[in-house]
Amino acid sequence: MQKRPIPVDPYLPEFMQEEMARAAALPHVSRRGFIKLSGVVGGGLVLGFTLGPVARAAAQGGRGADVFAPNAYVQVRPDGVIILYAKNPEVGQGVKTALPMIVAEELDADWSQVRVEQSAINEALYGRQVAGGSRSIPTSWEPLRRAGAVARAMLVRAAAETLEVDASELVTEAGYVIHRASGRRLGYGELAARAAELPVPDPASVPLKDRKDFRLLGRRITGVDNRAIVTGKPLFGIDQRIPGMRYATFVKAPAIGARAVSANLGEVKDMRGVEDAFLVEARGAVVEFSPAAPSMLSGVAIIADSTWAALQAAGKLKVEWDERDASKDSWSQAVEEARRLAAGRPQQVLSEKGDVEGAFARAERTVDAFYTYPFVAHADLEPQNCTAWCKDDGSVEIWAPTQTPQSAIEGTAALLGIDPGKVTLHQLRGGGGFGRRLANDSVIQAVAISKRIGAPVKVQWTREDDMQFDYYRPGGFHSFRAALDSEGRLAAFEDHFVTFTRDGSTPVASGSLAENEFPASVLPNARLVQSMIPTKLPTGPWRAPGSNAIAFAIQSFLHECAVAAGRDHLEFLLEVMGEPRWLTPGDLWSLNTERAARVIRLAAEKAGWGRELPPGRGLGLAFHFSHAGHFAEVAEVSVDDDRKLTVHKVTVAGDIGPIVNLSGAENQAEGSVIDGFSTALGLEITFENGRAQQSNFDRYPLLRMPHAPEVEVHFVDSDFGPTGIGEPVLPPVAPAICNAIYAACGHRVRTLPLTKEGFRV
Repeated sequence: MQKRPIPVDPYLPEFMQEEMARAAALPHVSRRGFIKLSGVVGGGLVLGFTLGPVARAAAQGGRGADVFAPNAYVQVRPDGVIILYAKNPEVGQGVKTALPMIVAEELDADWSQVRVEQSAINEALYGRQVAGGSRSIPTSWEPLRRAGAVARAMLVRAAAETLEVDASELVTEAGYVIHRASGRRLGYGELAARAAELPVPDPASVPLKDRKDFRLLGRRITGVDNRAIVTGKPLFGIDQRIPGMRYATFVKAPAIGARAVSANLGEVKDMRGVEDAFLVEARGAVVEFSPAAPSMLSGVAIIADSTWAALQAAGKLKVEWDERDASKDSWSQAVEEARRLAAGRPQQVLSEKGDVEGAFARAERTVDAFYTYPFVAHADLEPQNCTAWCKDDGSVEIWAPTQTPQSAIEGTAALLGIDPGKVTLHQLRGGGGFGRRLANDSVIQAVAISKRIGAPVKVQWTREDDMQFDYYRPGGFHSFRAALDSEGRLAAFEDHFVTFTRDGSTPVASGSLAENEFPASVLPNARLVQSMIPTKLPTGPWRAPGSNAIAFAIQSFLHECAVAAGRDHLEFLLEVMGEPRWLTPGDLWSLNTERAARVIRLAAEKAGWGRELPPGRGLGLAFHFSHAGHFAEVAEVSVDDDRKLTVHKVTVAGDIGPIVNLSGAENQAEGSVIDGFSTALGLEITFENGRAQQSNFDRYPLLRMPHAPEVEVHFVDSDFGPTGIGEPVLPPVAPAICNAIYAACGHRVRTLPLTKEGFRV
């Protein structure tokens, strides 16, 4: 068997590892270089800062200075308004509010005087701008704090000179610098022009606030776009309109990877509102997930004077497809093949330590089980879309709700063979992302069509397009073995993981199992191996990549082991964690068993673990560590004789370090629970002959409001570095519910979705 090297953070897509490396390698600008900043309307103080390993800052009050390379800005205007530019794409995760809050806290700004704007997409100015991996907060935390602290220090110095007092006599509060002895105060706007003329201090020399002195962070702050959203303002990609714009739909083959040979184009062109229709050749490796690749499926583009006209024409389209090279994938065949592979010799060893076979030979009892979970789609509320304009002068303008704007620019430049500097992308808010908008296939389609017709065009996908041509969360299979000793302790653990591959040697995107996945990471005897099934299906990151499904299998099986050992699951899980330790000290992306045990105990306490429940009702516990977040959850469910399932409540306990926006954090936790339950309950994408069998919500039924559980969220107030929360709450949801189902009715769930095993709501 081939043994593979252990990768760094294997659940983070490779392109995101590259993005983080590029961000960390931003060139450091001298302090003198930072006092050169392009002009700002209205004058005042402008602060720029990088998000690399060392924060730098600069001020400039005038115009005409050289451009340098910061990542975000603070603008203090003479009228007292503070403009904070949010650099990362907003797809509902709250980053447009949270990142400016970090700066505003150290700046001691009055949040009511802050205006947040989406920044331009400009790598030279901002570095890489990405929404994914729950990394915006941890990578931005200290640089943004130092940026705010530098701005505050400069305003204090300006006030000291104005008032002719020592800076040590001054304090700041809510947008004012105050002289403690006399009570005199100056607003930041009054000080902006003078502060802009001061030399910039070394950011490392400027003290940061103690957490006990935070006035803004940790509070509930409403999202900066909330009012615009609920009043129907046009913030999203689907809302985009520009003069002279055409509307397009792009019809793709029902079998993934088929090629359009011919179509009734003449008939379609004669339809009312239709301006053009033409075949589009496939380009690039369309099933490989790569945000910057100019990949495009073969199909037929229809151009019309409205989206409705384009979609009506698509309904009349008749295409001859060449399916010789198309996917022939079958989910039912994959399930059979997975069981066959799991029963045989594994193709690869991921990791092995201790004496696994010896532990099994000495075991008092062994437990084995086979777990299955399906492919799933992202199902963003806003289907994919993009507006593009290839202009006569060779430049391109794009309006897109992408999670990877610079990759969209690079893909466009590669498609057209032009310099990326000729491409301008306007970042729009996305109606959900969950990893789907990391790919830029809709951008490439819009650019290609605009180039062909010589006019601006909006490409709008339908729900059916979105569901049948996704980069799916891959399904997977786990064949587990566990050894229990005479005292009911977990003595050895083995997982034969069966996943999918395209090249025969590596798993598909988001189809990997980490070599140090829990509980192998904490046990003395553990073996992780894998086998792979060939596929041509496109896969990619889906909320909490890898962890979102692996947690279901592993945490459910650990509960199975606790039951077999006759042990309380809480006690058993804490025992598996072992002594308090940080597996890789100082590394936020490494499991800390002390933090894990703390959230497990907290969730159990808040949920009333161990209390007596009526027949048919049960509590289920699960824990998972992912994206630097330690989360435990307890689900309370009831199951009747007809397997009608009610999830009454899910109690969440997490440790993600200091909370930036409590409202946003609670929102993400609650949304993750709903998303996790919805997915576990009834969501799956199955394939036969390379065709997705589900195309809309009638066969892909998202959870409805009457069935949503109460969600109670608790955060541990820890001093570890902060991390994001858009992803790590989701993985424990499914196993907590499944373990509760066992406690309620004695049925062991080993296959998702739950509807496959007869459960309904």
